[in-house]
Amino acid sequence: MATITAASPSPAAMHETKAMPSDSPPSANASPAKYRPSLLVIFSACLVLLGAGGPLLLRVYFVHGGSRLWLSAMLQISGWPLLLPPLCVSLYRSRRHGVLNLLLPRRLVGAAAVLGVFYAVSCFVYGLGSQALPLSTSSLLLATQLAFTAVFAFLFVGLRFTPFSANAVVLLTIGPAVLGVGPSSGKPAGQSSKAYWTGFCEAIVAAALAGLVIPLVEVAMAKYGRRTGPAARVPPPYATVMQMQTVMGVAGTAVCLLGMAIKGDFQAMPKEAAAFGIGTTNYYLVLVWDAVSWQLLNLGIMGLITCASSLLAGIMIAVLLPLSQILAVIFLHEKFDGTKGIALVLSLWGFASYLYGEKAQKKLEAQKMSEQEVALSQKTADVESAAP
Repeated sequence: MATITAASPSPAAMHETKAMPSDSPPSANASPAKYRPSLLVIFSACLVLLGAGGPLLLRVYFVHGGSRLWLSAMLQISGWPLLLPPLCVSLYRSRRHGVLNLLLPRRLVGAAAVLGVFYAVSCFVYGLGSQALPLSTSSLLLATQLAFTAVFAFLFVGLRFTPFSANAVVLLTIGPAVLGVGPSSGKPAGQSSKAYWTGFCEAIVAAALAGLVIPLVEVAMAKYGRRTGPAARVPPPYATVMQMQTVMGVAGTAVCLLGMAIKGDFQAMPKEAAAFGIGTTNYYLVLVWDAVSWQLLNLGIMGLITCASSLLAGIMIAVLLPLSQILAVIFLHEKFDGTKGIALVLSLWGFASYLYGEKAQKKLEAQKMSEQEVALSQKTADVESAAP
């Protein structure tokens, strides 16, 4: 469903920069631009928060008798048909740029399909971990995705670490690792230590896979997402985000459907619904609303990657951590002990460190830009005064 010294330029920003003509030189008196998140970034962040119910409903599915792992993976990726109506409307409203020019390039479609397959595998492994762990524990472990995102973004996107961002990554890694000090404190009653540790490792693997996919989406957008024709002169619309999510969803759903067919999930679903702990009707409602919630979460993450950066997407996933903790305690009555409290504090500390570092970095960049412009202006003035 992410930059460290701040983020690398987003694909949208790169396209816009390349598309703008450079007929006139920049004004020496121009003031440095202040960093303000765009409305699309804010909208995407809100979608991520609205999708917080996805992990909760997935845990509800397992707690009340659900056990089909490929079905659980499909719930996390199969909500893409909900994007078709707004996608068609968006393409129609932007038709003045040429609808064909607004569609994803073929190579980007292929890259998105491959990434969708990887994401489906990540969802399957996450389902394995969610089946064995309480929601509060699995959520804390999922927060390690930020560390994996940072490392992979450093390798593939060329990010630079600052002291604040490095501190954030370390804290967001150590925080969930604290849970391993005393696994029995978070182990559900009646569950063996082996099953707990297996789920623990599976949740970490799922975080690593998701942390790999997120930067690769940014790489694919930057490498294959350049447009041609009239549409090249405008920033990519949100239709680009929905198209990427749709292609990844279609590819991932195909993998999940294949897995469900092999494991006999279609034949088992009616029996599972009949034995579901809160009723047959609620079984199907949980499935439907879980798919909707995960789609909101995935769309928000894709929007942050496209309109901002892959690390910001990972940061927003980490923001879901305290919200998931609260939802688990309120609706699932899970135990929240001292070990989880320490892990939560460390994770929130890491998140706060990242935000402070980002703000300080933006301020430093703006100050350097201002100094360069002043120096350029002074040099220009000296040249003009020396001219006969």
